[in-house]
Amino acid sequence: MKKRLLALLLALALALSLVACGGEDAEVNSSAPSKEPSTPTASLGGDESWAVYWYLCGSDLESGGGFASTDLGEMMEAELPENVTVVIQTGGSSAWHNDQMDPSKLQRWTYTSQGLNLVEELDSASMGDAQTLYEFLDFAHTNYPADKVAVTFWNHGGGSVSGAAFDELYDNDSLNLIEMYQAFNEVWPADTANPALELVGFDTCLMATVDVAAVFQNFSKYLVASEEVEPGNGWLYSGWLGELAQNPAMDGGDLGIAICNTYYEGCEAVGTEEQSTLSVTDLTKLTPLLDAYEAFGQEAFAAAAEDPGFFAQLGRAAAQSENYGGNTREQGYTNMVDLGHLARQTAWMLPSAQGVCDALADCVIYQVGGPYRSEATGLSCYYSYSGDVDDFNGYANVGAGLAFKHLYAYGLTGELGEGGEEYLASLDIQDLPKIVTLADTDWDGAALDVNDEGTAFLTLGPEAGSILAGIGFSLFYVDEESDQMMFLGTDNDLEADWENGVFYDNFRGVWGAIDGHIVYMELSFEGEDYNLYSVPILLNGEEYNLQVAYDFSAGAWSILGASQGLDESGMASKELRLLEEGDVITTIWQLASFSGDDDFEMYAAEELTVTADTSFGETALPDGQYGMVFELRDAAGNYAYSDAVLFDCVGGEISTTVSAD
Repeated sequence: MKKRLLALLLALALALSLVACGGEDAEVNSSAPSKEPSTPTASLGGDESWAVYWYLCGSDLESGGGFASTDLGEMMEAELPENVTVVIQTGGSSAWHNDQMDPSKLQRWTYTSQGLNLVEELDSASMGDAQTLYEFLDFAHTNYPADKVAVTFWNHGGGSVSGAAFDELYDNDSLNLIEMYQAFNEVWPADTANPALELVGFDTCLMATVDVAAVFQNFSKYLVASEEVEPGNGWLYSGWLGELAQNPAMDGGDLGIAICNTYYEGCEAVGTEEQSTLSVTDLTKLTPLLDAYEAFGQEAFAAAAEDPGFFAQLGRAAAQSENYGGNTREQGYTNMVDLGHLARQTAWMLPSAQGVCDALADCVIYQVGGPYRSEATGLSCYYSYSGDVDDFNGYANVGAGLAFKHLYAYGLTGELGEGGEEYLASLDIQDLPKIVTLADTDWDGAALDVNDEGTAFLTLGPEAGSILAGIGFSLFYVDEESDQMMFLGTDNDLEADWENGVFYDNFRGVWGAIDGHIVYMELSFEGEDYNLYSVPILLNGEEYNLQVAYDFSAGAWSILGASQGLDESGMASKELRLLEEGDVITTIWQLASFSGDDDFEMYAAEELTVTADTSFGETALPDGQYGMVFELRDAAGNYAYSDAVLFDCVGGEISTTVSAD
């Protein structure tokens, strides 16, 4: 039994691919001709004139759900004064849910006191290309200048590595941060002392990162973006544009606050607020944060150079820090974690963390967030949850600062990347010790014991604290008679004695279920106040991950909605789909034979129809035999699996054994 469980688990781990995201470098051609608008437009002029340049890449959000058309409709609810103009470029979608936009072309529009007008049409081109962005910004800046300018992006987002503006017509090509910098710099040369723009905003997912902020401090006074995945309703355009119309004297900070407040009000109106985030960062105050972030990374690097066991401690802190976009094997990995929460979790070993928290509090001037994003501090940073070197290399090309790039290169590969030796010398560090990982242990298949109370436990010794970034368990239902095993998922319901390296199971004979139907589920966030889980399902025949929370103080479960995770390009699904009465949910099980060497495969299991009373909760496991394997993880993304714990559940009573060698 032990060998069978281990073999299947290892096969499963190899079969589950980690999402690797990255973007290509690009250059913009500033000499490219910019066509004149069909109707010449005079400068807005005036001390209180505003222009919003809206880069609206429709993507599948528009072709599949009409979300861009909805936001255009919201925009047209706002009656603009003569000194406020919105300049829009549309493209990037295979179909539009209105009679005006043509998916075969790039189109440029203005929305003014005179209404919506088409001013130019261009041949189709990728909205995820730096040249396309540059040409729009140059067109808008040349033909529709104003005293105060905001540039806003509408689309999917993928965080620091994958960027935003994924064009479904061009294989989901997206703008990475290098491309954004190049396009903006051609129109408004970088100037952190006197940035040209009032505001840059992302009505996308995952773009409130320290790396995004570092790029746009060169061009803008304020950044508005979300750390977490945005729900499909997105910003409320009638709300914030309506406030701008009423008060064009507002600055970028005031406009950012209006965007945040109306966004959260819109989320509350449709029930998508529980995991929402949106923040306003004063980019003119960002430099102290970047300095504090670099000092934080340098202190972490020095700690790792003194004792590589630091990586395990950092990994455990990151696992308990609020992270965004999923970061599970089932959903994919954005590798984005809240910067302030990570700093707080590591302050006991890195005193420089307090400087990060102080600087964040100074430059993030406003934020809104739901109850299951209570630890958000406004900006996220990169942490390699996946241990994927290719994804890290993408981050290394765009990330702010040097310290964390060299730290993660060392932690993931045991070596330094380009420029690493010089950086090491600058910190007066002579050499780096070898990092001990799970690959250096014999813990794969480690034996278990059972104490007098019937609790299985794993003894690894004090060195576990210097190697393990996390420990949890995988649960299986075993049916030898029908030659089947069912993989039920992962959780962290263990008691850990890190000082001695002893870990105890806390199996209670229950598991997650929707209306009593047992599901496969993965732990996606382990917090002090709540845990978050991801449950793969079919929702009306389409693949989704149901987002579920367990609130420790209330002792209650709740369904937050369903999302579709990341695709291969690193694009995060923007739509948080709320369950509706009449929806059909098909639960998904992972099955393999008990006796063979086949891998676990996903199978549609049971169908249920959503009612007004549909809920998630724990249910007693049916009578039978269950297997639990302790799952060990290090900071480099290596896994090892213990011997199996076997449980017999009969009439609610549990008896425990361990498999024989």
